[in-house]
Amino acid sequence: MATLILLRHARSAANGSGVLAGRTPGVGLDETGSGQAAGLPARLEGVPLSRVVVSPLQRCQETVAGLVRQREIEPVVEERLAEVDYGDWTGRKIKELTGQELWKVVQQHPSAAVFPGGEGLAQVQSRAVAAVREHDRQVGADEVWLLCSHGDVIKSVLADALGLHLDSFQRIVVDPCSVSVVRYTETRPFVLKINDTGGDVSGLLPPEESSSSDAVVGGSTGERS
Repeated sequence: MATLILLRHARSAANGSGVLAGRTPGVGLDETGSGQAAGLPARLEGVPLSRVVVSPLQRCQETVAGLVRQREIEPVVEERLAEVDYGDWTGRKIKELTGQELWKVVQQHPSAAVFPGGEGLAQVQSRAVAAVREHDRQVGADEVWLLCSHGDVIKSVLADALGLHLDSFQRIVVDPCSVSVVRYTETRPFVLKINDTGGDVSGLLPPEESSSSDAVVGGSTGERS
């Protein structure tokens, strides 16, 4: 019954330049991203975190650095939450890729998309969801943990939690430094929040009714413990 905060890394230098960074080393946060990361401790104030799991890439490490320092948490580096291996597309301008035939596949039939010299999006979802489920089982009941990863990785996890086919994951928007929240139960995940870029998110704490894995008939009352 743990609650997972899915945090996309703050804006990187590659985001600002329109380049598909992929797993290129040395890609850190730009000035805007550094400001976003600096605001994380205040946004998550009042939310207890029992674990922080992070992609090995620099932009994710920098995003959570201030938060884990304040909370005195040693982050767990998880290779399965790394960015998509875009292979030969890595480091290229997005505007150069939109004319490729594979671009249409990525947009319309992503479950079939395999990047030349890299991995497929179905493979990305498989490794990311496996990592999420494994870490979630290691967290105690009613605890909150945070995962910091990348846009397509988080979208694939959210698609799984929503029961969507991967071909629908492009309908999900995950902006830099946005927060999405999933609570896993014995029978199903509950998606509590998607792409929140606002301030205080302490309202994501599980309500008293979260002790059940059943959906509330008629809808949630909105009351909290």
